[in-house]
Amino acid sequence: MQEQSPNQVQKSGQAMSRRTFAALAGAAAAAPFAAGAPFARTADRTGTRNPVVGKGEHTYECIHDWITPPKGLSFGDTHGLTQDKAGRIYLAQTVHASSEGADAVCVFDPDGKFIESWGSEFRGGAHGLDIREESGEEFLYHCDTRRRLIVKTNLKGEVLFERSFPSEAGVYADAGRWCPTNVAFSPDGDFLVGDGYGSSYIHRYSADGSYKSTIARPGSKTGEVSCPHGLWLDDRFDEPRLAVADRSNRRIQYMTFEGEHLGFVRAGIRQPCHFKTRNGFLLVPDLASVVTILGPENQVITHLGDGQPSNLRGAPREKFIDGKFVHPHDAIWLANGDILVAEWVPIGRVTLLRKT
Repeated sequence: MQEQSPNQVQKSGQAMSRRTFAALAGAAAAAPFAAGAPFARTADRTGTRNPVVGKGEHTYECIHDWITPPKGLSFGDTHGLTQDKAGRIYLAQTVHASSEGADAVCVFDPDGKFIESWGSEFRGGAHGLDIREESGEEFLYHCDTRRRLIVKTNLKGEVLFERSFPSEAGVYADAGRWCPTNVAFSPDGDFLVGDGYGSSYIHRYSADGSYKSTIARPGSKTGEVSCPHGLWLDDRFDEPRLAVADRSNRRIQYMTFEGEHLGFVRAGIRQPCHFKTRNGFLLVPDLASVVTILGPENQVITHLGDGQPSNLRGAPREKFIDGKFVHPHDAIWLANGDILVAEWVPIGRVTLLRKT
């Protein structure tokens, strides 16, 4: 696998949106799953054998459905994950149409035990979810794709502000052209928003939610983006930089927080959704059926749960394949070094990758 730093530019792959991917997924049904990263099996405490994925120091026991909904609630698409300093895990999911309950944000303890749920207003639109500490207190930033809002709440779900489409940007004919997917936090307290499902802009806001500037516009050229689905402050370098999951361009693009292009990463990247960093590594949930770990020079370390892009999105749970992902949408490193993966499937699935 070719190694590559964020400043190296390689040839672009073919662009493909999530909607196009879903439409074409059936064509993959005839293809066998790729070998990808090898996996073995191991027995958990109940005697059930779980696949083991990855290699070397990045080897994990794969425990599907480690997090499950409480009684009366059925998961829809499981979209966003984050963890607070106390270890509580927050899951954003759209809520299944058959669900008795309507809460779209579920909170679990570090062992995956359900604590509480809230956020019925996010039903059908719960998507991006990230956390930031501000003056000693932690806050959640939500991207609601149904109501097309950026929402800041405290950890109990109390709304502090909501922001609709940035008319000040002067780039939208109407509010329907805007649909935020994820945020990132800049070192100076501002935050950035990817208009991933709208018109493919990236906007910068002040800490109070006031629009400041537009730093990236739609396209496939250097400095342009197409479905900027996920954004992340990558602090693994001398100067922190903005990592963009430039998904329909099938690449990671690096920028300054003012929008100056710094480089691409394409090797090993298919349809990146979001990022997390830990100890010099970059975690990349990829809609094309894999979770990838990149090293300090953004070289591929391993592909986790790798398979051909799957046609199982709408399949019943028993059709899912142990040790393989369908459509990873978000992934986080937990405080203990394990990985938690949420997938874009309409019956939801959250998988724990327990470090071995």
